[in-house]
Amino acid sequence: MLQRILFSIIESPTHPDLSTIYNRHNITEVRLTSTRKAISALKDQQPDFVVAEFFYGYGNNYAGVNISNLDVFLFSLQKYAPKARIIVLVDKSERQYVDKLSDILPLHAVFTHPVSAQDVEAALLSSTAY
Repeated sequence: MLQRILFSIIESPTHPDLSTIYNRHNITEVRLTSTRKAISALKDQQPDFVVAEFFYGYGNNYAGVNISNLDVFLFSLQKYAPKARIIVLVDKSERQYVDKLSDILPLHAVFTHPVSAQDVEAALLSSTAY
């Protein structure tokens, strides 16, 4: 059986620990603490899945050209792992901005905090986007 790889991009304490689910389904989790580190890791490993939190760029360094913390990573993902399934976790107040990311790369699933482990597990097992 082919080993599947998942990038967990953990940039805040609200990112749930879903390691048990990944282990249950024989998915190797690569934990990364920033999108910059995730972009660097793409050059060595191409993930089948990505679970990352979305942070909208309210007038900070993401504003202007970029929508959020994930834009540059998704552009890199287009090159290195375009078939990766992207699962985005987002705060309710920022949910309205997430759909703009689909212009870069289709999202497999989007979940609003608090995130249910069962929902993420179902998304990992589903072959169709939500």
